Amino acid sequence: MRHIKSDLALLNCSQLVTLAGPARARTGAELRELAIIPDGAMLVRDGRIAVIGPRAAIEPGLSRDTKIVDAGGRVVLPGFVDAHTHAVFAGNRADEFERRALGATYAEIAAAGGGIRSTVRHTREASEDDLLDAARRYARWFLAGGTTTIEVKSGYGLSLAAELKILRVIRALGASGLLRTVPTFLGAHEIPDEYRGRTGEYVRLVIDEMLPRVAEKKLADYCDVFCEPHIFDVPNARAILRAAQALGLGARIHADQFSPDAGALLAAEIGAATADHLESTTAAGFAALARACVQPVLLPASVYHLGSTRYPAARAMIEAGLAIVLATDFNPGSSPTASMPMVLSLASTQLHLTPAESIAAATINAAYSLGRGGEIGSLEPGKFADFAIHDCADYRELAYFFGREPALAVYSAGTCVYQRETN
Repeated sequence: MRHIKSDLALLNCSQLVTLAGPARARTGAELRELAIIPDGAMLVRDGRIAVIGPRAAIEPGLSRDTKIVDAGGRVVLPGFVDAHTHAVFAGNRADEFERRALGATYAEIAAAGGGIRSTVRHTREASEDDLLDAARRYARWFLAGGTTTIEVKSGYGLSLAAELKILRVIRALGASGLLRTVPTFLGAHEIPDEYRGRTGEYVRLVIDEMLPRVAEKKLADYCDVFCEPHIFDVPNARAILRAAQALGLGARIHADQFSPDAGALLAAEIGAATADHLESTTAAGFAALARACVQPVLLPASVYHLGSTRYPAARAMIEAGLAIVLATDFNPGSSPTASMPMVLSLASTQLHLTPAESIAAATINAAYSLGRGGEIGSLEPGKFADFAIHDCADYRELAYFFGREPALAVYSAGTCVYQRETN
C-alpha cells in the first residue's frame, strides 16, 4: 500500500475485533467468529472505513497529514448496537425499586397505578426540551459502555400528542450527533388510565389516529406492541401491526415475557423483524421464529432487575438456528441500565453464551435486526467508522470484569464523540 489518503489512522490495537464476514446476521458457530486482527490498524476517510488490516501492512503507507489515533495496545470493537431501549422518559421509579426490595411484585405495583402508567404521567407533563435534556444525559451513559447506535421506542405517552412529542425527541437526539437512533412507535405499550376497561377503543385510537400521523410525519421506522393476554392480546396486536405494515413501518413485538408462545407465533405469522424478551417461549415458538427468519432480541438485564430467574433459553435458540440479538432494554422500570458490557456479563453467567457469541449478538446481529447491517455493526471497508477503544487487552475481559464501563474513547463516523476523563 502506498499513501492511501485518509482522515484518520487507528493503530496499535491489541485486538481489532472486526466481525467481518457474510453480509447477514450470524447463526450457530458463526456467532463465535469475530474476525480478529492482532495488532490491527484501520484507515478512515470521510467518516467511513477505507482500509483495515495488520498494522505492519498499513502504517508504512500513511501520508504525513493523516491523524493518528493510538489505541495503546487495547481492544477495539465496533460500536455496540443496542436494539431495544426506551430511552426517552421523564422521572424515574426508584420508589418502586425500593417497594420491590420489600416484597411487592411488579404486577402489584402496576395494579396500584405504578409501573408504565406512572412514567406516562410524568412524561406527558414534561416539555420536549426537558425530555431531550434527559435523553442527552442517558446518551452519555450509552457511550460510556461503547454503544454508538440505539433503537428507541416511544410508549410513555399513550396519547397522540404525547407519542408524537416523544418521537420528535428521539429524532432530535439522533440529530445531536451523540448517538445514531432508530425510532420505533410503541403506542401499544399499555392501556392509559383514561381508557381502562376500553381496550378496543384505545386500539382504534392507535390504528386510526396515531399510526397515520406517525407515518405521515416519518417519525418512526418500526411499530412495536406489548403482546400479552392481559395487555394487548393477539387479535389486537395483530390488528395494530398489520395496520403499521400497511403504512410502510416494520414490525417488532414485545413477545412472551410472561406467557408462552403467542407473541412468538404472531411475530412469525406477520414476518416481524424481531420478537423481544421471549423469557417464556418454548421450542414451538423457536421453530416458528426460525422458519420466518425473525430475530430474537434477548433482554437479560430486565430479568435481573426484576429479581426473576426466568431467563430466555438462548442456547436453545442458537441450536434452533436463530440469529440472536442482545440489548439493554434501558427503561425506568424494569431495566434502568444503558450498559452493554453489563448485558454481556449477564449473557455469559445467565444465558450461557460465550463472550464471542455475546459480542456478535450485540453488534452485527443487532445491526441487521434494525435494517442497518450494511452500514454499521462490523468494521469493514465502506461501513461507517463507528468504533470504541476499550481499556482491556482481550475482548473477553468486557464480560469478565463486570460493573465497569470500559470504553476509553468512542468514535461515530470517525469523529470522537466520547472520551473518558482519566484525571
